[in-house]
Parts: sequence; C-alpha cells; structure tokens
Amino acid sequence: MTNISRRTFLAATGALLVLPAIPAFAQAPLKEAPALAEAVAAGTLPPLAERLPVNPMVVQPFESVGQYGGDLRAALVGGGSLNMMHRYQGYEPLVRYTPDFGGVIPNVAESFEANEDATAYTFKLREGHKWSDGTPFTTDDVMFFYEDILLNEELAQSPPTPLRSTDGSTAKFEKIDDLTFRIVFNQPNGLLPLRLAWANDDRTTRTPRHYLEQFHIKYNPDADKLATDQGMTGWVQLFQIKSGIAVDGEIFKNKDVPTLYGWRVTQPIGESAEFSISERNPYYFKVDTEGNQLPYIDRITYAVAADNEVLLLKALQGEIDLLDQWICTPANRAVLYDGQETGQYGFYTTTSTEPNEMVFQLNLTHPDPAKRALYQNKDFRAALSHAIDRQAVIDTVFIGQGAPAQPSIRPEDPLYNEQLATQFTAYDTAKANELLDAIIPNKDGEGMRLDETGKRVTIIFEIDQVRQTFVDSFQLVLPMLRAVGIDAQMRTMDRSLWEVRVRQGGEYDATVHKFGGNGGIVAILDPRYFFPNTTEAMYAKGWQIWYNDKDSVDAVEPPEATKRQFEAYNELRQSSDPVRQNELMAEILQIAADEFYVFGITLPLDGYGIVAHRLKNVQPTMPNSWGYPTPAPTNPEQYYIS
Repeated sequence: MTNISRRTFLAATGALLVLPAIPAFAQAPLKEAPALAEAVAAGTLPPLAERLPVNPMVVQPFESVGQYGGDLRAALVGGGSLNMMHRYQGYEPLVRYTPDFGGVIPNVAESFEANEDATAYTFKLREGHKWSDGTPFTTDDVMFFYEDILLNEELAQSPPTPLRSTDGSTAKFEKIDDLTFRIVFNQPNGLLPLRLAWANDDRTTRTPRHYLEQFHIKYNPDADKLATDQGMTGWVQLFQIKSGIAVDGEIFKNKDVPTLYGWRVTQPIGESAEFSISERNPYYFKVDTEGNQLPYIDRITYAVAADNEVLLLKALQGEIDLLDQWICTPANRAVLYDGQETGQYGFYTTTSTEPNEMVFQLNLTHPDPAKRALYQNKDFRAALSHAIDRQAVIDTVFIGQGAPAQPSIRPEDPLYNEQLATQFTAYDTAKANELLDAIIPNKDGEGMRLDETGKRVTIIFEIDQVRQTFVDSFQLVLPMLRAVGIDAQMRTMDRSLWEVRVRQGGEYDATVHKFGGNGGIVAILDPRYFFPNTTEAMYAKGWQIWYNDKDSVDAVEPPEATKRQFEAYNELRQSSDPVRQNELMAEILQIAADEFYVFGITLPLDGYGIVAHRLKNVQPTMPNSWGYPTPAPTNPEQYYIS
C-alpha cells in the first residue's frame, strides 16, 4: 500500500488501515483456462507470459483456489438496468476499494504516490498490460481520455468528480513516460484515491485510443461521413455511442470496444431479447495466489427479464447464480426462503451504507414558479412528512423491520445528528393540516388544496418501476398525502425513461430513491441527501449545477445556507486533517437538519442476496453501496463454479 493511500484513508476516516502483504504466487509456471491453452497450442493466441503484465495483480481467493469453467448466470430487468453490468464485470479503476470497504489499493495502476500537499499524484501503470485485443495499455490511452475526450468542447464531457478542484478547475494530466503520468490540481485534493475507486468515477481506464481514434474527427477526417453513413448526426454522436462515455452502462452495448475487464461483451443487450453474454478476457491482468490467470469463470450470461415477477420466477427455478437487486426485498424474503431447496441457492447479507430505505425528493428547482415556491417552503415539506404513517409502511412493506427516521447518519457514527434523524417523523395529521392551512388554505370541492394560482396541488412522483419497495410503499403513502388535501400520484416507468426524465431532466415534480452515505467514507464521498453536490441530488438539480458549473444555463443560485455547505465541503476536500474534516462535515449536517431538503421512511436495513450453491468464493457478508459497487470489490473474477 502506498503512502498516499494510507494518508488518504486516515484523512477520510480518522483511522489507519494496515493491509496484509500481498501474497507471492507459487514459483510454478503460470497457468490458464484450458480453452485459452488450446488457443495457444493452435497458434491463435500468444502464450500466457506474453499476455500478462510483468507484474500482474495478485488476488487472494476468498475461500480457496478455484477451478476453471462454467457460466455465472446473472440477470437484468429491462434495457434500462444495463448499468448493473458494472457491478459484475466493469469495476477496474486505477485504484480500487478493498473488499471490506476499508480503504483503497492499487489496481490497474501498479502504484501511486502524492506530493506533500496532495496537489499532484503520480501513477505508474503495469508494464506489459494489454487491452482485450492484445494492444498495449499505456499512458497514451490515459492522455487520449484527457486531451481528446475530457477537454474536447464538442464532446462536452463534464469532468468526473475526482478530477475537479474545489475552485471548479479541471485537473491537468502530464505524461512522464509510456507507463507513468501525473494528475495535477490547482488546489489540494486529499480525497482523490478514494474518489477514483468510487463506482464509475474513474474513466481513464475505459478509453482504448487505438480503437476510438477512428471515430474521432481529430484523427479521422472522414469521421463525420462514417457517422452519417450509419444514420447518425455526426462524429460526436458516433463517438459517444462507440465509447459509451455519454451514459454509464452504454459501453456494454458495443462488443467491438477493447476492455481491461475480466470479461468482454460478445453478445450485447439488444442482439437477443433474452440474454447478454460476456466471455473471458484472455489478456486479463490478474492471477490468483498460485499463478492461475483469472477469471475462473468462462462467461457471464445476463438474463433480461421483462419485470420483477419474471425475475423472481427465474430465481425460484434455480436460473440465477447471484443477485441482490430488484427482487431481494423484505416482501419477497419469505418466498425466496421457502424456495431455497428447489432453486438450489442460499443467502448472503448486504450491510447497508445508505441513509434511508426510501428518500422522498421534491424538485426544489422546478421550472414552474408556483411549484418551485411551494416545494422550497420548508413547512410544506414538514407537513408532507407529518402526513406519513411511517410505522404502517414499516409494518406492511418492510415486514416490521426498521424504525421511523429521516435520511441521516447512522446512530453509532460520531457524526450522528439527532435533529436530522428524527425531526418531523411523528405521524400527526393535525399538525400536517395546520402547516398546510397556513400555506395553501384553499380547497376545491373534493377537498384537494389549491396553490396560489388556483390550481390543484398535484405532486406526481416519478419512479423506476423495478424498485418494488417504492411501488409497494406508495400504495400506502399516496392515500395518506391525499388525506391532508395533496393530490399525490405515482407514475412508474422503465428505468431508461426515468434516467432521462429525472436524473438528466428537470421538469418532474418529485421522485424517490435511495443509496447515498450514512457514515464513514461513504458519507464523505456521497452526501447527496445532506446537500446537493452531484446529479444524484435529484431534489435540487439547478443548485448542484450551480455548485459544479456556475456558468451553465441550467444553474440556479441556491440559498445562502446551501452556499455555506458548498464552501465547507470544498474546504473538507482540501483538508488532510481528520479532526477538521469531521468539524466541517458536522457543520454540513447541521445545516442539512435546519434546511430539511428531503424526508424518508425508515433507517436502512441489512439487505440480502441469493447465491447459488454451485457458486464459490462469494463472501457471506458484503457492503451494500452504490459507490462500492456491490459485489464488484469482492472480486467476482475469483468466483468459480463447483
């Protein structure tokens, strides 16, 4: 472990992580999958020693050295869940989280270090590392991402969070040699390694220059014609599609793009209505402790289910090897438990790092002036919160597990804020009506409240239809809100449409979601519900745009309290003092409590996943976090089929 990874972990958590020495693999000859050995013997693939880096990354198997072969049977729900493939096969940043989420270690990068004030980081790549087509992976690929994608005005990519200084400037990349580069910031960036390890934040390892140059106008003068011949508007659209840079997950639609992942897509989603398939990367850069090239498993097959009911049936029939999304809800726990013997699976536990099971988010920067003014009224949000009988939702949807709470830091964490966690959680319709009567007293003939323009106060919550817990909860919550005169409605949609309308758009009334951080590293890196710092803060898109790009036409100036949170977080990002970091985070949380941006239902619960008996080396407990991203840091490349 490098000095900076130790120092960064110390700065972020106040504790020092000491990792065990990486075990040296046996001195016996390197070994590979039988199918690859056959290809070598046939002369269609170079010998293993020529495919691996000089210093491959060594992965310690969780239980035992595995055996080669078989398919890992995963699943997706509709085309909009494509991003979930990152969790199985697409987590190969420069540095990665340890399986216990305790810190970061080198990954694609062989090593890294920082200068004293954390304004410059130097990364060393692995000599002999290759893309899945056998082309060397070098600093030129990293510089292509920086110079020709990130800084290209036509592609107009906003810098990933790790590459932004607190003054809004973008980091500079400097090539030192073919295997070494430096990232330089205008201001200290003590969180860079932790941020690079965050899910989807490090894009430097996803852009093979030798392949993508053909679609870039700088390198191919005919790129526009190439695009229009394929029915596209121009080279920018073609490049975005081929590279997958525009939307996370889109990279898995292109089977031609070389990759550093353990498996490469050979049948993208869309070619078949039922399956997407990824096959072993013969140039993968990792080995186990006995010198066996990983991954052990030949292929990952993704069954594409039309909806959650179809997916549940597949699980009960024993057609899924590993899954902790969509169907692994409290309501389904009993039926999945009863189906274990037939389905030939067991369970693993996912420990939540989320601040709530369900976060209600009104669009505080709504383009409609009347709605914007109403939603920004703290008393209005408090009234809606009081109108919800949380215990009824907990008893019915969460099977009695949990306790009423707002999105907050977990109670055992030093940053716990009682006001943030408990305010406005009491089910009190009298209080809700009192607050609403002071804001919007007028009602129509059906008892629905009218806004300042005389229109019925209608709030449409737009949600991803595969989040069954949300759908079930709204069956109870909507009548509760209507009982105090709010015409609350739910609009479900395919995940892909939800992404466009809510995550990327700005004209929705409200939504619900989860994830985020509730303590430790996660709270610092993903404080989305405590102040609007990223696009994940769907309650204040305009404010978060202002924070990240004040010159944007979509930026909306936030109130002074929110501005102070931005200032405090910028100072936190620069600080290497854990005491000062905690002081700043505590201030941010107190402002969040006073502002009351969002409201929730219950404290996060430990979740669960199903794992087939035949799948080995899967940890029985793993963190549950978007940024982690479960189960990728537990090294699926060392899973094997028995």
